Amino acid sequence: MARTENSAGAQARQKHIARQAPVGCAACSNRRPGWFCSLGSAVLADLELATSNISLPAQASLFTQGEDARCLYLICGGYLKLVAGDVEDRRMIVRVAGPGSMLGLYAVLSKGDYEVSAESLTAAQLRPVERDRFLAFLSSHEEAQMRAVQCICQEYRFALQDACRVALTETVAARLGRLLLELANQIGEHLDGDCFRFPLLLTHEEMASMVCTTRETVTRTLGQFRKDGWISIEDSLITLCQPDHLRTLA
Repeated sequence: MARTENSAGAQARQKHIARQAPVGCAACSNRRPGWFCSLGSAVLADLELATSNISLPAQASLFTQGEDARCLYLICGGYLKLVAGDVEDRRMIVRVAGPGSMLGLYAVLSKGDYEVSAESLTAAQLRPVERDRFLAFLSSHEEAQMRAVQCICQEYRFALQDACRVALTETVAARLGRLLLELANQIGEHLDGDCFRFPLLLTHEEMASMVCTTRETVTRTLGQFRKDGWISIEDSLITLCQPDHLRTLA
């Protein structure tokens, strides 16, 4: 029954997904060293042959926890949140994923179900790869195999960071400071000096769910960080002006 409902949900979501003409990965301005798509030119060309381009509007569902993982997705642009839990029960945002991230890799490699749900925070551009085509692509390219292992290791590190933030950090200020540092590392850009900047995509309530506190406490704590000059927020961008102070909280 659950699998039938998940299948119906997947079909409904196709109404929100627009397919686009493929754009060459080699010419993509978002590519960065270490990302799965930063492969050699010949391997990258084969990856493009196995994918298509889709666009997803903001606040749309890409896949749902428990669905059969028939595709994985490379994020080319935009941001999505990965959420664990039931829609009608408690939910927790696991992390925010941006350009260069690969969604559904473990589920596809294990031929299992998606372990989280993925929902767009902004309009997003993605490259879906069907499971069988991706497995065939991996079997033909040793470089891609190694890059997939690196991506799995990165997911493990993110999961460990989540566990440590919740279980080993004693104060709300320390948990929130640690979350800001993680977001800066995952989706931010390094500015001059030791500053970082990233888009403020999460509501205070969503941030509260990630640090096990209330929305009011997050609002108050962010206000204190701004008053102390540790962060600044302007035009939906947050800048970590003094990340060392945030690190000392943990």
